[in-house]
Amino acid sequence: MGFYKARQNKKSQLFYPQAITVGKQITTAQVAAMLADRSTVTKADALAVLSELGGVMSTFMAEGRSVHLNGLGSFRYTINATKQGVEKEEDVSPSQIKSIRVRFVPEMTRNADKSVATRTMQPTAVDWFEWAGKESEKDADSAGGSSGGGGGDDGNNPL
Repeated sequence: MGFYKARQNKKSQLFYPQAITVGKQITTAQVAAMLADRSTVTKADALAVLSELGGVMSTFMAEGRSVHLNGLGSFRYTINATKQGVEKEEDVSPSQIKSIRVRFVPEMTRNADKSVATRTMQPTAVDWFEWAGKESEKDADSAGGSSGGGGGDDGNNPL
């Protein structure tokens, strides 16, 4: 089940649904507990692995590699450049890099006709309900924590 709230685009003044998160954020300990319930490892073992996962992944990505986790998806670094482009290819430099992001692409399977069959992080059917509760100020300030897309850079979300 997913929740959405109407949000107004400041430029166009039109309203669009925007996915929001509700309740408290799930913690690493809660994920470890569920992993232990679904596998043969203990909660402590799962927690130990999850605690080191981010550091291990960033080490590989800092080497220019992408990281693929079976059943989850792929992670890689992307960059945003400053608005000061250069005329010659040889003049491109790291000083033009403004920020670094992690791009996540959920694992997917394809049908025989090459259409997308499933994405592991997206159920095939999500029942969407308008959120009738009150968002906390923190949630409202961060636009609910979810824009319904892959980091907001896919061009699909007008907000």
